[in-house]
Amino acid sequence: MSADWDRLAGRLEALVDRLEGILPPAAGAPEWKSATAFRWRKRNGRGFLAPVQHPHAIAFADLKDIDEQKRRLRENTEQFVAGRPANNVLLTGARGTGKSSLVKAALNEFAKKGLRLIEVDKSDLVDLADIVDLIVDRKERFVVFCDDLSFEASDPGYKSLKVALDGSIAGTADNLLIYATSNRRHLMPEYMQENLEARHVEGEIHPGETTEEKISLSERFGLWLSFYPFDQDQYLDIAAHWVETLGGRMSDDARKAALLWTLERGSRSGRVAWQFARDYVGRKKR
Repeated sequence: MSADWDRLAGRLEALVDRLEGILPPAAGAPEWKSATAFRWRKRNGRGFLAPVQHPHAIAFADLKDIDEQKRRLRENTEQFVAGRPANNVLLTGARGTGKSSLVKAALNEFAKKGLRLIEVDKSDLVDLADIVDLIVDRKERFVVFCDDLSFEASDPGYKSLKVALDGSIAGTADNLLIYATSNRRHLMPEYMQENLEARHVEGEIHPGETTEEKISLSERFGLWLSFYPFDQDQYLDIAAHWVETLGGRMSDDARKAALLWTLERGSRSGRVAWQFARDYVGRKKR
């Protein structure tokens, strides 16, 4: 009987070893010194922080024609890394105008002062409490970055984000802020029928409950930064910056090519200007 138990124990031990090799580790702290940026990843139902070995190294100086937005985000981040009060930030507006690049520039500037970035997909916002538990005792300052954020009312991450921003009985970590970008100011779709819920009280318009619920999420961000479409001169200014940064020259021919490029794309934005510069300089260097 003893021999049978020994064989069974051996087989169970071998099975456990095989399972440990297949399953990811439980949500645990990574090697913090290995990177300044991390992604929250899920595998087989378990969450973990994966280091980003080569984060996008863009500088504030590379972002043109959004000077006020740069100033306010830089000041807020500087306050945060210095241990002073700072706000969660919602960056909203036109696509391709530098919203996510501005957050990356903040990491690039303040990483040496202890700033760390954790990118979290919308679908994983339900794990925010687990992320807080991992970083709450760290000396670094963490920004949870949610890019291109928008919700439907039924999304589970919607309530998780509301709780994380303001309203959890456990509170939030002093060393954590949330920076989110979105094309929607209120982070959720808005429908014409919701205007019918509005009430008139003594000449004032009071939004309906559906609208109030949508506004309540974005209002939990202490700082709102709005981004607007670029005009032609701003677009050309950005295109010239990237052409020269990549080693080219913004000649009259380059300006004409940049205008043709934006006409073909149907959009004037920093992203389109960057794409033009890569194409133009790349072809000129052949």
